[in-house]
Amino acid sequence: MGNSSHNTSFILSAYGETGRIRYFYFTITLVVYVGIIVANSLLIAVISVERTLHEPMYFFLCALSANELYGSTALFPSLLVNILSDIQEIAKVACLVQVFCLHTYASTEFSTLAVMAYDRYVSICYPLQYNSIMTPKKVCTFIVSTWLHSTIGIAITITLTMCLPLCGNIIEKVYCDNYSLVKLSCIDNTVNNIYGLISTFLYTGILLTLILYSYTKILSICVKSSRESRVKAVNTCAPHLICLVNYSVGCLFEIVQNRFNMRHVPFIVRIILSIYFIIFPPLLNPVIYGIRIAKIRTTVKKVLVPCIIAPCVKDT
Repeated sequence: MGNSSHNTSFILSAYGETGRIRYFYFTITLVVYVGIIVANSLLIAVISVERTLHEPMYFFLCALSANELYGSTALFPSLLVNILSDIQEIAKVACLVQVFCLHTYASTEFSTLAVMAYDRYVSICYPLQYNSIMTPKKVCTFIVSTWLHSTIGIAITITLTMCLPLCGNIIEKVYCDNYSLVKLSCIDNTVNNIYGLISTFLYTGILLTLILYSYTKILSICVKSSRESRVKAVNTCAPHLICLVNYSVGCLFEIVQNRFNMRHVPFIVRIILSIYFIIFPPLLNPVIYGIRIAKIRTTVKKVLVPCIIAPCVKDT
């Protein structure tokens, strides 16, 4: 293959030969994408219109859903187009934009989950001071910081990648990611690897420390509390913990896919594992919070039931 200066597009080779089954894959993918849009949009709408949900925890949940809409939109439209295409090709500029969007989504998702862990820590360990600690200004600062940090960090990563001359245009995935582009480099990419390792360890280390610290403190409080308080704490933290584990599993799958030879794994399984982090968290998180948190369940019923009944009454 020639130098990247002559390449204007990349081939996404992981789609393989789908044949007639492509329409089945297309239908399933479309249903999942619509489900993500509906579930997250509904959650944001419910929190926005219901004043009793105007609390820090729900604002962070809104930020999480907004990020999931952003991340899934960076993947699914191109995924749907490529499933039906005979040649799965993506323009170089579109590829770089997709890298930026997917990486900022992943970074912001983990940052938001870490901040939500801190919010739960303050709520359980300092219930009387909660409103004075988690002020609207502080909540906005947390939300803006998660996006700003991710945007700056990923922008630097992509800038370093763009400086590399590439000796190929075959990406062995169904989407563009930074690691796949760096692997195509014609020259030594030590600088990119060092920056990637340092930024990843620092970023992940700080956020993991915040999460572990928050839940260690919550656990220590629960041990000393009454059974009723422990049950309340578990109910408060359970949705967040489930979402955190779900997202972490998706990231682990992606790391394994990048670092190890997975050719012995069935084709469709490899595809699902590679996009787990962008499918299942956005699809399941609104459902998990909707089922586990009574306030959201009640509000959804209050908002949706009249909307469903009203047209029926009007028709009769």
